[in-house]
Amino acid sequence: MTNARINGLRSIELGVHDLQKSAEFYRRVWALEDVAAEGDTIHLRGTGREHHVVTLHERPRASLMGVHFSASDSATVDALYAQAKAMGANVGPAPEALPAVAGGGYGFRVSTPEGHPISISSDIKLHAEAIDDRSRPTKLTHVVLNSAEVEKQTAFFLDVLGFKWSDSTFMMDFVRCCSDHHSVAFARGNGPTLNHMAYEMPNIDGLMSGAGRVRKSGYEIMWGVGRHGPGSNVFSYFVEPNGFVTEYTTEVEQVGDNYVGHDAKWWTEQNVFPCRWNMAGVPSPFARKAMSGELYEEENQRCEQVMAKALGR
Repeated sequence: MTNARINGLRSIELGVHDLQKSAEFYRRVWALEDVAAEGDTIHLRGTGREHHVVTLHERPRASLMGVHFSASDSATVDALYAQAKAMGANVGPAPEALPAVAGGGYGFRVSTPEGHPISISSDIKLHAEAIDDRSRPTKLTHVVLNSAEVEKQTAFFLDVLGFKWSDSTFMMDFVRCCSDHHSVAFARGNGPTLNHMAYEMPNIDGLMSGAGRVRKSGYEIMWGVGRHGPGSNVFSYFVEPNGFVTEYTTEVEQVGDNYVGHDAKWWTEQNVFPCRWNMAGVPSPFARKAMSGELYEEENQRCEQVMAKALGR
């Protein structure tokens, strides 16, 4: 395993059908705040100091365009690039200075073995102060990726990027790059697609206030409110305008190097799946469809049909 390692999750990068409609959801409903915009791209921040937590690009197809991680310094970025290249990963150009509009810094892009796009950077500009508002998201706390080759994906994050394994269930493998129980999880399914993205709320009261705002805006809770087994985090899932699943979460378990993970058999025996509180039930067929990535692919097909009709094809 490499000594160089990623030390945090920064943001997620999405292709969206309608930039202004999507930005309005993330501003007004999800309660993020504009940081910078350029051409067909908008960056939005949470209440934490991270430069931004989501980037929206207007594109013909809704898609996952990147999951962004942090490294401690430029030397670590260089070491991670060398390690990824040596292990045969599909890497982009060598690390370089990044655009100032996205916070600057120094980094590179690489694909996971299954093709999920990720970006690694250091020295991104941070905001001077956090914002005190418990009803708004603080940061992007984890991303779940659908995978048909979970073992390969997990090994890549552990051996190449320096993540640590946390737990496994019959549905997912959970890995971490900081004190949060998981920063990334791999859901057994058809990859490489986005299962969901989770934004941290300061506490349960903040989560409930935020979820209430989302519901009042016309977006019903897709699954939750409940508390997960692995990670013990409280959850509330929604579907945003492009068909992506987005989650408010809080109280994710904090772990250290002495944390002892458990396998799927152990978690099955605990009888805490999928909700420790036994309130949320199991994900509905609609929820499972949305998390599989099928919902935004259906939206892509619908948009393509509309465009073809408009062009007289």
